[in-house]
Amino acid sequence: MKIPLGGFSRVVEIISVKYIMLKDNSARILIVDDEQDICDVIAKWLNSRGFVCSTATSGEEAVNLMEKNKFDLLITDIMMPGMSGVDLLAFVKSRFPEVAVIMVTGIDDEETAIMTFDLGAWGYIVKPFEFHDVILNVCNVLERRRLFLLRQDHECVLKEKAQEKAEGIRSLEEQLISVLLAALATHNDETKGHVRRIGLYSSLIARYLRWDNEAVERIYLAAQLHDLGKIGIPDQILRKPEKLTPDEFELMKKHTIIGARVLESSNLPLIQMAREIALCHHERWDGSGYPRGLHGTLIPESARIVSIADVYDSLIHERPYRRALSEDRALSVMNAYRETSFDPKIFDYFVTLLPQMRRMREEVKDDERCFVQ
Repeated sequence: MKIPLGGFSRVVEIISVKYIMLKDNSARILIVDDEQDICDVIAKWLNSRGFVCSTATSGEEAVNLMEKNKFDLLITDIMMPGMSGVDLLAFVKSRFPEVAVIMVTGIDDEETAIMTFDLGAWGYIVKPFEFHDVILNVCNVLERRRLFLLRQDHECVLKEKAQEKAEGIRSLEEQLISVLLAALATHNDETKGHVRRIGLYSSLIARYLRWDNEAVERIYLAAQLHDLGKIGIPDQILRKPEKLTPDEFELMKKHTIIGARVLESSNLPLIQMAREIALCHHERWDGSGYPRGLHGTLIPESARIVSIADVYDSLIHERPYRRALSEDRALSVMNAYRETSFDPKIFDYFVTLLPQMRRMREEVKDDERCFVQ
């Protein structure tokens, strides 16, 4: 469409007026050029459109002004003595990323323009410029900045809502685990300090394996349900002071399947992890474990971690059928099964972490009944 004589100025007028009507208050603009006359001209044009302008004749002066005042837009010459416009742009992007930047230059060079855009510039004006060049660029950049900030705010709100939802789910998971552990505690003497120590040991190992924070928190809770299936095992077997008969041991082994079935109806991530731990924490690295005879990395890593933590804590504490072993004796027993029962890599990490586990053991005694903290 051909714009009639005087029409272009009218377009600029409409765009600038539309921008001023849209914004909540007058944008604050800092103009930087080593030639004061250029600063004054740009400021005069922008002031006529309702913008609030400040000027500086060096990058250093501009930095000082930005440290003391809030600005929405920076218009800066590229070539200046001392701190250049490019240096000023880099400073603004690192220190005041919410401030938009328009670069001004007397050299119409494509490579320079691309370089400044790569560094974070929002606009680029070539000297000599006219009134409409400046107004159009300023209005365009400020509108884009407004939309960018709105999108940031929207994303922040969505993130907060997602966090609230995640916290709600986590609270529900913790309540569910507390209920299940309380039920198990009435049936199985091991579910005192033992379950929490297993959670602590497991989360420590998982963190050493570079699991992310969410997964580390998840295994701390999920590991505490490793023996949930014992709720379905008769008391006379659980509390028997002698070695179990073959038939009794076969029945005891079913606690893995029972625990998995109790947990299988939930799709909560933590409960799903608890299920795989309950089902697989008696599987062995060489495939000789139960209930499915899985071997190697076919065993979920969470269950491989809990397996080591569970055996360690069980050996060094009393059980109805035996006295507690010294830690040295327990480690000697476990080391004999390093490559048959346990994932060798995780076992070696476990040995490295023993000093921290000892401190955890001292903090969580067997008479403790606070399962989830």
